[in-house]
Amino acid sequence: MNPDALPPIHKLYTQEDAFALRESLRGSGGRTVLTNGCFDLLHPGHVYFLQEAAKQGTQLWVALNGDESVRSLKGPTRPILPEKFRAYALAALDCVYGIFLFQTPRLDNEIRRFRPDVYVKAGDYTMESLAAPEREALQEAGSEIRFLPFLEGFSTTGLIAKISAAQSL
Repeated sequence: MNPDALPPIHKLYTQEDAFALRESLRGSGGRTVLTNGCFDLLHPGHVYFLQEAAKQGTQLWVALNGDESVRSLKGPTRPILPEKFRAYALAALDCVYGIFLFQTPRLDNEIRRFRPDVYVKAGDYTMESLAAPEREALQEAGSEIRFLPFLEGFSTTGLIAKISAAQSL
Protein backbone atom coordinates (compact mmCIF):
# COMPACT_ATOMS: atom_id res chain seq x y z
CA MET A 1 0.00 0.00 0.00
CA ASN A 2 1.88 3.00 -1.27
CA PRO A 3 -0.02 6.28 -0.73
CA ASP A 4 2.22 7.96 -3.29
CA ALA A 5 0.75 5.68 -5.98
CA LEU A 6 -2.56 7.58 -5.76
CA PRO A 7 -3.34 10.34 -8.23
CA PRO A 8 -3.46 13.89 -6.84
CA ILE A 9 -6.35 14.48 -4.44
CA HIS A 10 -8.05 17.57 -5.87
CA LYS A 11 -10.07 18.35 -2.72
CA LEU A 12 -7.19 17.97 -0.24
CA TYR A 13 -5.76 21.32 0.84
CA THR A 14 -2.99 22.32 3.20
CA GLN A 15 -4.34 24.02 6.29
CA GLU A 16 -3.02 27.37 5.09
CA ASP A 17 -4.70 27.00 1.70
CA ALA A 18 -7.97 25.82 3.27
CA PHE A 19 -8.03 28.76 5.69
CA ALA A 20 -7.21 31.23 2.88
CA LEU A 21 -9.93 29.78 0.64
CA ARG A 22 -12.42 29.95 3.50
CA GLU A 23 -11.57 33.63 4.04
CA SER A 24 -11.92 34.42 0.34
CA LEU A 25 -15.40 32.87 0.33
CA ARG A 26 -16.55 34.61 3.54
CA GLY A 27 -19.31 37.09 2.83
CA SER A 28 -20.28 35.43 -0.46
CA GLY A 29 -23.70 34.59 0.96
CA GLY A 30 -23.03 30.89 1.45
CA ARG A 31 -22.69 28.99 4.69
CA THR A 32 -19.54 26.99 5.30
CA VAL A 33 -20.00 23.73 7.20
CA LEU A 34 -17.17 21.98 9.02
CA THR A 35 -16.99 18.51 10.47
CA ASN A 36 -14.08 16.39 11.55
CA GLY A 37 -13.24 12.78 12.14
CA CYS A 38 -10.93 9.87 11.45
CA PHE A 39 -13.08 8.29 8.72
CA ASP A 40 -11.03 5.12 8.94
CA LEU A 41 -12.70 2.40 6.83
CA LEU A 42 -15.30 4.65 5.20
CA HIS A 43 -18.71 2.97 5.61
CA PRO A 44 -22.41 3.78 4.95
CA GLY A 45 -22.77 5.50 8.33
CA HIS A 46 -20.02 7.95 7.35
CA VAL A 47 -21.51 8.56 3.90
CA TYR A 48 -24.98 9.16 5.35
CA PHE A 49 -23.60 11.59 7.92
CA LEU A 50 -21.53 13.51 5.36
CA GLN A 51 -24.47 13.81 2.97
CA GLU A 52 -26.65 15.15 5.79
CA ALA A 53 -23.87 17.48 6.94
CA ALA A 54 -23.57 18.95 3.44
CA LYS A 55 -27.25 19.90 3.56
CA GLN A 56 -26.52 22.25 6.47
CA GLY A 57 -24.82 24.82 4.24
CA THR A 58 -23.35 25.49 0.81
CA GLN A 59 -19.98 23.81 1.21
CA LEU A 60 -18.87 20.99 3.48
CA TRP A 61 -15.29 20.88 4.69
CA VAL A 62 -13.83 17.87 6.45
CA ALA A 63 -11.01 18.30 8.93
CA LEU A 64 -9.49 14.84 8.70
CA ASN A 65 -7.56 13.47 11.67
CA GLY A 66 -4.10 12.70 10.34
CA ASP A 67 -2.33 9.47 11.20
CA GLU A 68 -0.64 10.88 14.32
CA SER A 69 -3.97 12.23 15.58
CA VAL A 70 -5.75 8.92 15.01
CA ARG A 71 -3.03 6.99 16.86
CA SER A 72 -3.25 9.35 19.83
CA LEU A 73 -7.05 8.92 20.00
CA LYS A 74 -7.53 5.28 18.98
CA GLY A 75 -4.28 3.53 19.88
CA PRO A 76 -1.23 2.13 18.12
CA THR A 77 -3.10 -0.19 15.73
CA ARG A 78 -5.03 2.63 14.11
CA PRO A 79 -5.58 4.03 11.60
CA ILE A 80 -6.21 1.02 9.41
CA LEU A 81 -5.79 3.16 6.28
CA PRO A 82 -3.20 5.96 6.03
CA GLU A 83 -4.41 9.57 5.91
CA LYS A 84 -3.84 9.91 2.18
CA PHE A 85 -6.06 6.89 1.42
CA ARG A 86 -8.76 8.21 3.74
CA ALA A 87 -8.58 11.66 2.10
CA TYR A 88 -8.79 10.06 -1.35
CA ALA A 89 -12.01 8.21 -0.39
CA LEU A 90 -13.57 11.35 1.12
CA ALA A 91 -12.64 13.42 -1.94
CA ALA A 92 -14.60 11.00 -4.14
CA LEU A 93 -17.83 12.05 -2.41
CA ASP A 94 -19.74 14.81 -4.21
CA CYS A 95 -21.00 16.19 -0.90
CA VAL A 96 -17.45 17.04 0.28
CA TYR A 97 -16.16 20.42 -0.90
CA GLY A 98 -12.72 20.35 0.69
CA ILE A 99 -10.51 18.45 3.14
CA PHE A 100 -7.59 19.43 5.32
CA LEU A 101 -5.53 17.31 7.70
CA PHE A 102 -4.68 17.98 11.32
CA GLN A 103 -2.31 15.97 13.49
CA THR A 104 -3.35 17.00 17.01
CA PRO A 105 -5.94 15.17 19.13
CA ARG A 106 -8.24 18.22 19.16
CA LEU A 107 -9.28 20.70 16.49
CA ASP A 108 -9.60 23.90 18.55
CA ASN A 109 -6.75 25.86 16.91
CA GLU A 110 -7.96 24.97 13.43
CA ILE A 111 -11.54 25.95 14.32
CA ARG A 112 -10.34 29.37 15.47
CA ARG A 113 -8.60 29.92 12.14
CA PHE A 114 -11.24 28.37 9.86
CA ARG A 115 -14.26 29.93 11.64
CA PRO A 116 -17.05 27.80 10.14
CA ASP A 117 -20.59 29.11 9.97
CA VAL A 118 -21.87 25.70 11.02
CA TYR A 119 -20.09 22.84 12.79
CA VAL A 120 -21.66 19.38 12.69
CA LYS A 121 -21.11 16.14 14.54
CA ALA A 122 -23.01 12.87 14.47
CA GLY A 123 -25.79 12.27 16.96
CA ASP A 124 -23.62 10.10 19.18
CA TYR A 125 -22.15 13.42 20.37
CA THR A 126 -23.84 15.99 22.58
CA MET A 127 -22.87 19.50 23.66
CA GLU A 128 -21.55 17.96 26.87
CA SER A 129 -19.46 15.26 25.15
CA LEU A 130 -17.96 17.66 22.62
CA ALA A 131 -14.38 18.36 23.72
CA ALA A 132 -14.38 21.54 25.81
CA PRO A 133 -11.53 23.25 23.89
CA GLU A 134 -13.35 22.63 20.58
CA ARG A 135 -16.66 23.84 22.02
CA GLU A 136 -14.99 27.02 23.30
CA ALA A 137 -13.29 27.63 19.94
CA LEU A 138 -16.64 27.22 18.15
CA GLN A 139 -18.31 29.66 20.51
CA GLU A 140 -15.47 32.18 19.99
CA ALA A 141 -15.85 31.79 16.22
CA GLY A 142 -19.62 32.35 16.42
CA SER A 143 -20.26 28.97 14.81
CA GLU A 144 -23.62 27.29 15.03
CA ILE A 145 -23.23 23.75 16.43
CA ARG A 146 -25.53 21.02 15.14
CA PHE A 147 -25.78 17.33 15.99
CA LEU A 148 -27.14 15.20 13.16
CA PRO A 149 -28.91 11.86 13.38
CA PHE A 150 -26.65 8.88 13.84
CA LEU A 151 -27.22 5.98 11.47
CA GLU A 152 -27.40 3.01 13.83
CA GLY A 153 -25.54 -0.20 13.11
CA PHE A 154 -22.38 1.22 11.57
CA SER A 155 -19.09 1.84 13.29
CA THR A 156 -15.47 1.46 12.33
CA THR A 157 -14.72 -0.28 15.62
CA GLY A 158 -17.53 -2.75 14.89
CA LEU A 159 -16.21 -3.39 11.39
CA ILE A 160 -12.72 -4.04 12.72
CA ALA A 161 -14.12 -6.50 15.28
CA LYS A 162 -16.11 -8.29 12.56
CA ILE A 163 -13.06 -8.54 10.29
CA SER A 164 -10.94 -9.85 13.19
CA ALA A 165 -13.58 -12.44 14.05
CA ALA A 166 -13.77 -13.58 10.42
CA GLN A 167 -9.99 -14.04 10.30
CA SER A 168 -10.16 -16.24 13.42
CA LEU A 169 -12.42 -18.78 11.73
